Amino acid sequence: MTARQRRRYRRSQGGSVGKKVLLALGVVLALIAAAVGGAVLWVQDIRASAPDIDTLKPAESGANSEIFAADGTSLGYVQSSIIRDPVGLEKMPKVLQNATIAIEDENFWTHSGVDYGAVVRAAVENVEAGEVKQGASTITQQLVRNLYIDDPEDTIERKIIEAEMAREYEDEHTKSEILEEYLNTASYGTNDGKTAIGVQAASQVFFDKDVTDLNVGEAALLAGLPQAPTDYNPFLNPDGAERRRNQVLDAMSDQGYITFAKAQQNKRKGLGLERGYRYESRTQQYFFDFVQEELIDRYGVQTARDGGLKVYTTLDPRLQSVAEQAIAAHPVSGAAQALVSTDVDTGEIIAMASSESYEDSQFNLAAQGRRQPGSSFKPYALTTAVDQGIDPDSTYYSAPSSITLYPNGAYADPWNVSGGGGGSMSLRSATASSINTVFAQLVLDVGVENMDEMAKRMGVTSPLSGYAPDVLGASDVTVLDQSNGFATLADGGVHHDPTAIQKVEFPDGHVDEPEDPEGTRVISDGVAYTVADVMTGTLDYGTATCCDIPCPAAGKTGTTEEQADAWFVGYTPHVSTAVWVGNPDERVPLPGYGADLAAPIWHDYMMVAATEPCDDFPEPENPAELSGYTSEHTTDPSYDDSTDTGTTTTPTTPDDTATDDPATGGDTDGYDSDLYAPGAGQDPAPTPGDGVDPNRTGGVNP
Repeated sequence: MTARQRRRYRRSQGGSVGKKVLLALGVVLALIAAAVGGAVLWVQDIRASAPDIDTLKPAESGANSEIFAADGTSLGYVQSSIIRDPVGLEKMPKVLQNATIAIEDENFWTHSGVDYGAVVRAAVENVEAGEVKQGASTITQQLVRNLYIDDPEDTIERKIIEAEMAREYEDEHTKSEILEEYLNTASYGTNDGKTAIGVQAASQVFFDKDVTDLNVGEAALLAGLPQAPTDYNPFLNPDGAERRRNQVLDAMSDQGYITFAKAQQNKRKGLGLERGYRYESRTQQYFFDFVQEELIDRYGVQTARDGGLKVYTTLDPRLQSVAEQAIAAHPVSGAAQALVSTDVDTGEIIAMASSESYEDSQFNLAAQGRRQPGSSFKPYALTTAVDQGIDPDSTYYSAPSSITLYPNGAYADPWNVSGGGGGSMSLRSATASSINTVFAQLVLDVGVENMDEMAKRMGVTSPLSGYAPDVLGASDVTVLDQSNGFATLADGGVHHDPTAIQKVEFPDGHVDEPEDPEGTRVISDGVAYTVADVMTGTLDYGTATCCDIPCPAAGKTGTTEEQADAWFVGYTPHVSTAVWVGNPDERVPLPGYGADLAAPIWHDYMMVAATEPCDDFPEPENPAELSGYTSEHTTDPSYDDSTDTGTTTTPTTPDDTATDDPATGGDTDGYDSDLYAPGAGQDPAPTPGDGVDPNRTGGVNP
């Protein structure tokens, strides 16, 4: 082959190779273009699948509900696993805002929800590192994730949807609104099982101070937590937290928020931690729990805990302190004391005190503990009698030292009652002297079912047995029951449900107040006035003369069998207060009666709570129409039973309904000690009607 032919051959071959290379390059470019085009279409499809943000409901951010005393002092926060206390951006120091932007989203003020430059930089750094070392989510994207995306998975699809939603969110909110919402919803770590959400909660937990008071170093530490709240938790990993804080300080310096010198100065400082318990500390914990339960009953658990409620209660801190001092001034060895005081015009609980320690037992003796009320239950029978027109001054009963009655018929078990005064006695005198044998006959005349119904109408919520011995306190009631029941008498026959809440303010400004401040009339003012007039004798010349106060007051002592429970319940025209003394865990004899142990506490408290104003019980607008009553149990005033060794009365028509297991009411030697050992977290003691032996008289002593 000639040289010319060889050159021609090489040109022809070279051209073929060039064409092949160009063709291959074209194919590659076409594939890349197709891939890019496909990727673009795929991204567009994912973006199109993002939900319209206007159709979504953001996650409930909420806030912890706070409870206040009547004077506005805080009693604490309702407990929740989440600690939230949102504040406005104006209360967040600028240094904290800048620290957050510096470490989380340096272009926050200029991007439209997605920082594309940051996405590219993060991708390059991650490729070079061979692992994910840097994210690119903006503050807006993180906020959208917190508010709208449940259990977000770390996938490309989710990132695309998140970015699209962030762009939409930016279209509808200002940058300041976005920053404020983010700083109120970001998680800052969990301590003692409670997660701090938002900068105010975090500031209180980690530094025991308001967010407004954060300094540069503290702000930098908090700003670094949301990226990894557990890893950077300064209580769990102080070294890691310090390194992260220093990263934030460097970022602030690099971006001009603080000087280099300032950053270095703060990097040399310690973390300055001080564990705060603002959201976990509570005062008056028995009362607090009572309020919390009332909130849950009204609004449900979620709203009560995380609804951001401002709950203003009825507790008067001054009177609560007086109640606690009165209890402390009259200790009884081996016994506990409880007191509940009620504003009779509203049913509001103004004091709820106990000698027990909340740390030892969370069982609220004042509101939950049910104990036999002894003779302090007799006023419900007296009220029933007056309501039926029975005149307590002209109606007389025999008052022997003991009496045997047959409330369920002649062939039923007998009811043996002791505790008399001798001779013939009016209802007024029998009330002042707390004569059991008189009231045992009275309940047969007025009807035990009528008496128990009256007690319920007046405010007793505990179950009652429906047996005649209820008149002497056989059924268990709470201290709250007695305070509220007597408050009905004090308010002229108008009953108000007991409440511990004055008003509830919601975050949106709505205020919820009691629906029925007027109460419900259950007896006439004339009946209530007559009963009060009779019951003043207890303090003036009866069983509690030791503890009278210098203002018109009515009351009743009570002591149960074996002196296991001592009571005094009394009221003025404005305040009703019940006091109980007894062993909370078992039935143990006390070293005295109601007048000895409970009445002095009542006296000391009421001397402060009920002596101003010092009003008389108001004359009734509808005086009771009364007349002397006669029955097979009543006597005339001249009757003398001083020579009797005992009296037996067999009614021909029993006044209460006989059952398969009728109450005999006989004195009982044995007693189930479990009935009075409710313990922390257990239900209150059961009462007759719940499977308990009804043959308990109670109230055998005044």
